[in-house]
Amino acid sequence: MGSMIDRAGLQVDAGLAEWLEAEVLAPLGRDAGAFWAGFAALLGQFAPRNRALLARREELQAQIDAWHPARAGKPHDAAAYKAFLGEIGYLVPEPAPFSVATRNVDAEIATMAGPQLVVPVLNARFLLNAANARWGSLYDAYYGTDALDAAPARPGGYDAVRGAAVVKAARAFLDAAVPGWEAALAGEHPALVAKKPGGVLLRHHGLHIELVIDPTHPVGKDDPLGIADVVLESALTTIVDLEDSVAAVDAEDKLAAYRNWLGVIRGDLADTFEKGGKQQTRTLNPDRAWGDLTLPGRSLLFVRNVGHLMTNPAIRLADGGEVPEGIMDAVITSAIGAHDVAGLGKYRNSRHGSIYIVKPKQHGPEECAFTNDLFDAVEDLLGLARHTIKVGVMDEERRTSANLAACIHAVRDRIVFINTGFLDRTGDEIHTSMRAGPMIRKAAMKASGWIQAYEARNVGIGLACGLSGKAQIGKGMWAAPDMMGDMMAQKIGHPKAGANTAWVPSPTAATLHAMHYHAVDVFAVQAGMAKAPVPGVEAILAIPLATGTNFSPAEVREELDNNAQGLLGYVVRWIDAGVGCSKVPDINDIGLMEDRATLRISSQHMANWLLHGVCTREQVMDSLQRMAAKVDAQNAGDPAYQPMAGNWEHSFAFKAACDLVFKGVEQPSGYTEPLLHQWRLAKKAKA
Repeated sequence: MGSMIDRAGLQVDAGLAEWLEAEVLAPLGRDAGAFWAGFAALLGQFAPRNRALLARREELQAQIDAWHPARAGKPHDAAAYKAFLGEIGYLVPEPAPFSVATRNVDAEIATMAGPQLVVPVLNARFLLNAANARWGSLYDAYYGTDALDAAPARPGGYDAVRGAAVVKAARAFLDAAVPGWEAALAGEHPALVAKKPGGVLLRHHGLHIELVIDPTHPVGKDDPLGIADVVLESALTTIVDLEDSVAAVDAEDKLAAYRNWLGVIRGDLADTFEKGGKQQTRTLNPDRAWGDLTLPGRSLLFVRNVGHLMTNPAIRLADGGEVPEGIMDAVITSAIGAHDVAGLGKYRNSRHGSIYIVKPKQHGPEECAFTNDLFDAVEDLLGLARHTIKVGVMDEERRTSANLAACIHAVRDRIVFINTGFLDRTGDEIHTSMRAGPMIRKAAMKASGWIQAYEARNVGIGLACGLSGKAQIGKGMWAAPDMMGDMMAQKIGHPKAGANTAWVPSPTAATLHAMHYHAVDVFAVQAGMAKAPVPGVEAILAIPLATGTNFSPAEVREELDNNAQGLLGYVVRWIDAGVGCSKVPDINDIGLMEDRATLRISSQHMANWLLHGVCTREQVMDSLQRMAAKVDAQNAGDPAYQPMAGNWEHSFAFKAACDLVFKGVEQPSGYTEPLLHQWRLAKKAKA
């Protein structure tokens, strides 16, 4: 931790303060003294409210924890349970019908439908790749993945046989999306937007398709029409993530995160790396010119702040306590976003002068109202017009799902995004009902009734609140980046369900998923769904208990091993390397994208089974130790990796994994952040 300096009674990390004043405030023409005084006053108002909201979470959880054991041995009474949740204020009355009033929303969010990337802010290369993923080569996406139903490429350069299969598949896509597209080459087709030497631009369902014409190209020379590539408008939006996909525990980490966010907003972020034995430098792509028409060359960027729970030692309050990290994020990421509003960057992010912040892990409408008030105060601090800061509300906590309309109502003048997130939502499902009994197996959760109601209710309520044409209704991540064939078969279900965006794990996946938005007219789907009744809250409140089920010893071992392996594979990178999101081999050696949401469900599921005697502490420890050896073997090729097996007392990563399970019941809302931060800080201090 660096030295601390005084700013208006706050103790601020010197590096953070000096950078903020020189690189963020000075270009905005903001007086540093006035800013810090205003920031201190804002913290004086909102830090106590933040603490009170967290205390309210714990109060409600304690009441729910007491309710379930009191009814032990009795059948679950859904009506009594719903009435109880209403009595304690967990459920609130539905607001009268209303429509959101958000203004100045960019088309990529409001009126277009397409893929969305989520990228860890701390990895500059990944961040640049994601921001540049607005456009992607369909030929490359097919050639390099199993989305193409053809033999894999042979080693030793370009495989002409596979190349021909790629061209055939791309032609089939064009025939389906834009019938008669060949006429556009001669300048005549309803989908034709622009034509220039070397290219033709089409538009379908609001998304652009570029035909690259180059008869001299190695691919184009063998094409009767000279087409060298088909380029799809792909990741319309990207969430630059300061939350679940990063390991940021102190001022050093937060400053690195804020620097990258400023760099991508200012347009000067660059990263130099070695690839294929050569040094490469990556920068942001320019816009794409088609005569008088200019199209954005980059994805429209959101920034995901952290939730309300954690504090950070980067700033200490007048009472000596750490700053609520979510409040710090709101102020600093918005100040950086103000550069875009003022037109100070090389490129524009929002052409409507808006700053887009996704706010995760909010529990119910009280917390959404707090965020709305906080953003009002940040706008006042930074001299921004009211509702410049837009908000995305992630529907990933049970109290938010159950009260979604009221949550949207609390931010009705600035909301631009809702989505569903199966893993965090399941983690909160388990923790909220921790004392109701043992849960069904993790793999069975996706087929449980509450999940189906949750997914359908999210879209239905979003449409009833008028989000269509004004905001995104999103769906969650495809976690297997190497399994694009399966993604193409399954993820079309998201636009068919009325989602005008859905998360993908890579730029290549974004290009492939973009085809789904050509196959499905999402806004037509939404128009039809808007006439259907919204599912009631009762199904949301069904608890996925394994009632009447006696798990066999083999089933218990299999479940514990699966959870332990995924947990350890993620935690060891988080604690030892500070990596918050990566492709982690699962128990079957299939690479899956893991972040804190996957960790939350695994740790909470093991804690639940342990609490209810489905397994013993000895069985859990046996799984953790055996799976530590497996994870060590999976990482054997990494020279920097520190094995866990046999190093039980000295491996901070293994100790963190044990704590996440054995202390899981007592963790606030089942979150993993407090323990991860504790052990990562210890690891950094030792280093």
